[in-house]
Amino acid sequence: MVLYNTPYSSACLHFLDGLSWSLVFPCYWLLDRLLASCVATSLEKRQRSQDPCSFLTLCVLISAPLYLLLLLVSLPFALLGFIIWAPLQAVRQPYLYTYHRPDKHQAEQGQAGPGGAGIGEWRPQGRSFCFCSANVCLLPDSLARFNNLSDTHRRAREVGKRIRNGASRPQIKIYIDSPTNTSISAASFSSLATGFRRTSSLDQRPEQIHTTNGPAETEIEPLTECPIHPAGAVDCPVHPSAGDQASTECPVHHDGADNTADCPVHPVGGNNTSDCPVHASSDAGDCPMHSTVGPGNHDCPMHGEGTQQKPSTDCPLHTSGVQISISAPEPDPQEETETGNHRDQAGGDTGSMTASRESLTRYHGGDGCVGISSNNTLSHVPRTSIFKRPGRKRRHGDETFDHEISAFFPANLDFLALQEVFDHGATTRLRRQLHRYFPYVLSDVGRYGWKGCCSRFKFLNSGLMLASRYPILDARYECYPNGRGEDALAAKGALFAKVHVGTSHQEQRVVGYLTCTHLHAIEGDASVRCEQLDLLLQWGADFRQSSSQPPEGEKVLEDLVAFDVILGDLNFDNCSSEDKLEQQHALFTQYKDPCRLGPGEDKPWALGTLLDPSGLYDDDVSSPESLQKLMENEEGRKEYLVFPPSKNQCPASSQKGRKIPLKGNGRRIDYILYSDEGLQQDWKLDVEEYSFVTQLAGLTDHLSVAMRVAVSTGEEEP
Repeated sequence: MVLYNTPYSSACLHFLDGLSWSLVFPCYWLLDRLLASCVATSLEKRQRSQDPCSFLTLCVLISAPLYLLLLLVSLPFALLGFIIWAPLQAVRQPYLYTYHRPDKHQAEQGQAGPGGAGIGEWRPQGRSFCFCSANVCLLPDSLARFNNLSDTHRRAREVGKRIRNGASRPQIKIYIDSPTNTSISAASFSSLATGFRRTSSLDQRPEQIHTTNGPAETEIEPLTECPIHPAGAVDCPVHPSAGDQASTECPVHHDGADNTADCPVHPVGGNNTSDCPVHASSDAGDCPMHSTVGPGNHDCPMHGEGTQQKPSTDCPLHTSGVQISISAPEPDPQEETETGNHRDQAGGDTGSMTASRESLTRYHGGDGCVGISSNNTLSHVPRTSIFKRPGRKRRHGDETFDHEISAFFPANLDFLALQEVFDHGATTRLRRQLHRYFPYVLSDVGRYGWKGCCSRFKFLNSGLMLASRYPILDARYECYPNGRGEDALAAKGALFAKVHVGTSHQEQRVVGYLTCTHLHAIEGDASVRCEQLDLLLQWGADFRQSSSQPPEGEKVLEDLVAFDVILGDLNFDNCSSEDKLEQQHALFTQYKDPCRLGPGEDKPWALGTLLDPSGLYDDDVSSPESLQKLMENEEGRKEYLVFPPSKNQCPASSQKGRKIPLKGNGRRIDYILYSDEGLQQDWKLDVEEYSFVTQLAGLTDHLSVAMRVAVSTGEEEP
């Protein structure tokens, strides 16, 4: 189990590789720029049509001949560098493993120490894990333009920022003590009651003291965020200015003072609600400050002095029944100085408090039960518990989990699998961004040249990248040997990884298996993809077997397997008649697809993940929020998603404006599959939520997919 943290085994080989690439790079860059100047994106064509004499047009006319001239000059040096570089690829490592020690605020989020994120005792109630897969189309700029994308290095940096911002955004956790009323409204963030604290999704459930007379009491945390107004409000009735005086009569004032002249809730002479800053006079019945319905609550500062037998969930300040905590990272100091177009395109910062509304979670607790919505620790709640997001998540029919189209990557994302990270410079920029959230990254995966399975020269590596919040114990890369056409120029294959997610009471490691892959892309080559799927299953079984073998001479306890997940771009969908062979493959008997009903039939809510490249720069899809709204509309999906090919339409023609019937909700070629076979006996894996993510709008021609699963052990908390 050796992880390769350098491309070569010796410093001498590393030096020769750097020397050879320095000779090749000028020719490579000039060729890339020359081809890029000849292939324009739809945005550039639009700009040129609006102003034929624009600066952009002049730059192309001047730069193209210059690039060609310099390219011819650099060819002899590139040839010399290639002679040195090509043989070195035979001894190059198949991937690069990098570890970034978490900084201070990451450590506070549960990623401290060399052991990684959340590595500790595996509690009986189990944990939940979140997975995401995304095809980011980070090809060399000239090749990316054939997918109507440009500026690969800028996009790589922005992709990393958006993923990091989405995964590290604040997350609300609700603790429900009431055995009778758990109807917490998720519609309004400002209507939620409580003390707020920064916490990690990997925190264990707080200790509960159960009594025979009622629910356990939880520690009430200090109020650090106002539940009535968003941050920055200056006229909040709960937090008057520092100069305001207190009054014993007013729930806002402190004890011992009797001056209410400056109180925004009780102005002088006001015995009614007409001047209440929270509600209009006609809405007094719903005002949390002046509610007259129901008994008072002697524990709540906003209720009267009467008693109430049941805790009130309507009072925005009452914390005896509900406790909420928000997990949010400290702002990145470097982020303040960096600029990106995500804030402009999306119309807001993905790390803002508004984004936290998307991660609002809800638990239904039974009598005497207390729930905590930590994403990585399951509490004693019924298995019908759901993660609820206001106005976004839905549950279809008899579905046992939530599904949604989200403008944000899931909060507290644990594992990220990326495809088409081909460009070397883009890989470096993307890895640097991801390391600010993920401590462990496998990148630069694949082979170049004629090494091993490469019957043809490989100009590009596999394009795979895997990022994890948990320590990676072992990894292996395998190359598909049967690539055809232009796909044979890239070392497409599969990356297998074993991660350490916990330790049992018996000191057994709890591990998970991840597979990231990208299959053959050329349409009509179903037999090629089926052969690759056969190899994928075979390699996966071999990897799990070999990685579970203890070193010779050592006696160690057997690992406990928590999950086995496949993520990637499989380049076939479950609705196209041309993909029937792949749809019936044995892969789907060993692994489950949450979006699939059977061969050739997806669930009604399943969404295509391949976008029509011609519309990537339209205003309707230029931001995560606008693309999300468009995907929730049937007509929008027909306009901007790629659908299974029809006999009545030329495959090369544009999607837009067509009137023919469309099958399904688009081509879903990005998958997250899971297996519940091979898990520890009595352990159970359940899908909790499945998301189609639009946060990379304008940066790639794919939608991302995410899935959160709960791994329960079948044991009870001691």
